[in-house]
Amino acid sequence: MPRAGLTPGVVTAEAASLVDERGFDALSLAALAKRLGVATPSLYKHVDGWDGLVREVSLLSVSELAERLRSAAVGRSGAEGVRAVFDAYRRYALEHPGRYASIQRAPAASDTEAHTHYARPVEVIAAVLRGFSIPEGRMVHTIRALRSAVHGFVDLETRGGFGLPEDVDESFAVLVEGFVRALDGWSGRATGEEQRG
Repeated sequence: MPRAGLTPGVVTAEAASLVDERGFDALSLAALAKRLGVATPSLYKHVDGWDGLVREVSLLSVSELAERLRSAAVGRSGAEGVRAVFDAYRRYALEHPGRYASIQRAPAASDTEAHTHYARPVEVIAAVLRGFSIPEGRMVHTIRALRSAVHGFVDLETRGGFGLPEDVDESFAVLVEGFVRALDGWSGRATGEEQRG
């Protein structure tokens, strides 16, 4: 029996659930239509084809991630903020692996709405990093380094890459603490270098 009351929001939410359950690569209009109990062509009333569906899932996901990070960051900055934000980042990725996978590619340069959404998690991370007095000219590089390290850890974790018995939470804490210490050093050296330049 076809599912009544379909809207773009319902279709996107169902697609997001599908990718979390079956993996991002499982997303297709046919699989989603079957899940919703409708014919595949009827989805075109709600999304702009497969590319449009992927875009909507990624916008939903990056908005959810930004909200998680924002909630974790409230009232925190510096080391405390970094710990809280990246714990929240990891938890989101583990709870929503398909959604997380959907946001790993930057949107098209012409898609200004998507860029606005994608900027929100970065803004939260930049806010907590300001507690380290990192010069604005180095902020993007610092965020890229942090994101790459945390993403690499989370990617290995979600793929079952940690087979040894040692506690994975403790390993993650080691990663984050290492960056906290490095950030203290980087911010001081960066400021000195800029003053000499």
